[in-house]
Amino acid sequence: MSIAHPEGQDAGRWRPWLAILAILVATGLYLWLSGRSLICDCGYVLLFTGADDPGGSLHVSDWYTLSHVIHGFLFYAALWLVARKVPLRWRLVIAVAVEAVWEIFENSAFIIERYRAVTISLDYNGDTVLNSICDILAMMLGFWAARRLPVWGSVVAILAFEALAAWAIRDGLALNILMLIWPLQAVLDWQAGG
Repeated sequence: MSIAHPEGQDAGRWRPWLAILAILVATGLYLWLSGRSLICDCGYVLLFTGADDPGGSLHVSDWYTLSHVIHGFLFYAALWLVARKVPLRWRLVIAVAVEAVWEIFENSAFIIERYRAVTISLDYNGDTVLNSICDILAMMLGFWAARRLPVWGSVVAILAFEALAAWAIRDGLALNILMLIWPLQAVLDWQAGG
């Protein structure tokens, strides 16, 4: 007869959080070694940058942070559908890994040039490491909120965030995806204020 050691059970609880920390560190390191600045070249850090601030995607958060929170809602729903038997904390690790891959891809020359070519983000140069890591944390916030809210609450939150972004910056997750995959001149004109 063996007796389980209580410390062993507690150690297992920390593994997902250690995995998340490792993903965050690896992502930040990769982005930095790929030439991304740690923080804004301006030398200071803001908690939020607005639509007209040239420091968007360089500080802690901006209007596009809402898109990353929505990612968390969507990842929670997708993983609930396809990996329901996987413990919640490990589903969060999967979501963090997917978001980290997106942050790396989003800051590749291919995507940066695509944003410049087909969206109103003509001066987009990619994110700082700080902004990318905070985007992943924003996704985690959305994942947590989706876990706590009823389904209708998650849907309302997603629609509200999309409406707020559309009002504030004439963009959002759905428009961003549309314009990256299938750019429409009418949407580009509207985003440009026409």
